Amino acid sequence: MDKDLLLRIAEALERLAPAVDHSPMPDAPAFVWQAGQLAVAQGFRPVALDLLAGVASQKAAVLENSQRLAAGHAAHDILLWGARGSGKSALVKSTSVAVQAGGKSLRLVEVSCDDLDSLPDLFALLASDMRPAIVFIDDIGFEQADPRMRHIRSVLDGGLAARPAHVRLYVTANRRHIVPRNLEEQASAINPRDVIDDNLALADRFGLSLGFHTCTQDDWLEMVAGYARYFGVSFDRQEALTWLTQRGARSGRMAWHYAVELAGRAGKTI
Repeated sequence: MDKDLLLRIAEALERLAPAVDHSPMPDAPAFVWQAGQLAVAQGFRPVALDLLAGVASQKAAVLENSQRLAAGHAAHDILLWGARGSGKSALVKSTSVAVQAGGKSLRLVEVSCDDLDSLPDLFALLASDMRPAIVFIDDIGFEQADPRMRHIRSVLDGGLAARPAHVRLYVTANRRHIVPRNLEEQASAINPRDVIDDNLALADRFGLSLGFHTCTQDDWLEMVAGYARYFGVSFDRQEALTWLTQRGARSGRMAWHYAVELAGRAGKTI
């Protein structure tokens, strides 16, 4: 094929592909990575870390790891898994702000599951700026044989798309092993153990795996009480439990929703 024609085809494909912005990162606490572009996260105001109740051990682990990362020390990639609304995402966001408030440089970059293929471009951008960063992938989940599993595994294992040394992945998932388990995986392969090991291999690559479970009634009321003190409002214990029964399972998310209700009644702005 003619070399000029090949050149024109390559240039046309380059124009069609979304350009990756390699300009210096602005000074902001949080960013969103989407379609090869890094944008400052607007309205980023997570709740104070002290307000997250019922997750003391998880909070301590994520905070310590994030402080190590911000200090340039060895730190883990983290998988936060468990019940919906249990505070996984809130903990990641609140921790990043707490570390920043302590005077350390630590940026949070949120990546959608739909943009996992562009992680190498993001890592290339972060590699040019040595400030520590958390790449946050929220609510990740793969079906059986999803090709994106191997891509993420390569990132964690130090493959060609490995994240820079000053960057760590914090990932939330509803499932402990990210990939759903079923009986078919034991019947569909010559060696069923190979299939099971392959599916579990992704979760095994996180240095920290923290479980979040449905909180107790006392924990839930403690969350509500903390929010009420923060907003300067009062609440009735029995009304709070009735409100919860009418709306769903005990979780940090439900505690926050009730706190919003209390603040609204009192004419408070959140």
